[in-house]
Amino acid sequence: MDLYVYSDESGVFDQANQNHFVFGGVIFLSSREKELACRRYQSVEENIRMRRPEFRDGQEIKASNVGRKEKGSIYRSMNPWLKFGVVMHLKRLNPCIFSNKRSKQRYMDYAYKIGLKYALAELIRKKTIDPKNVRQIHVYCDEHSTATNGLYEMREALLSEFKYGTFNYTYDCFFEPLFPNVINVEVDFCSSASTTLVRPADIVANHIYNAVRRGDNANEQGRNLYVKYLP
Repeated sequence: MDLYVYSDESGVFDQANQNHFVFGGVIFLSSREKELACRRYQSVEENIRMRRPEFRDGQEIKASNVGRKEKGSIYRSMNPWLKFGVVMHLKRLNPCIFSNKRSKQRYMDYAYKIGLKYALAELIRKKTIDPKNVRQIHVYCDEHSTATNGLYEMREALLSEFKYGTFNYTYDCFFEPLFPNVINVEVDFCSSASTTLVRPADIVANHIYNAVRRGDNANEQGRNLYVKYLP
């Protein structure tokens, strides 16, 4: 089994002026499922273009340029898909995290890893995924979500978490890996304009972000959604 993960972000990682920052995305359990989802989402976009002349010139359809009702419709079209997210309460974080660009990026990578791990652990618990059968994990992030020079570090962090397990030196605890037989974790940065399935990830991230801003529980905002809150 190969897992395919597409993700995007919503909000600004700025403790002084913002309350929340969100990663969100979609998870597919096979290449066939991923390809079917891609075609379905392109069909959803085509229907929007037929109704909205301003999108007929090829303009990208994103959460930032469609209305609330339309975003809700797009989100509901993804009901059968597995979705995940992580919500960061920025005011609760240690201010040292925001002291420089590298420490901010390290925390964002950590939060992403924890959010994805939470969703995959839930899918294992529900027996949707057999962890022994997972061989490859392909992670696609919007190119703005992570600094380009952090690609290697992010891949190593995910590989360690999923294949080798991690050790917490503060509490002298070892956390077993989720997928002991995984061969490789691949991480790629790509643009939503050229990679169709990053666009539904944008909708998921925005949906979670808006739910949190309203004070709603993000985990109750649709089917097949797994959201982790930090801290």
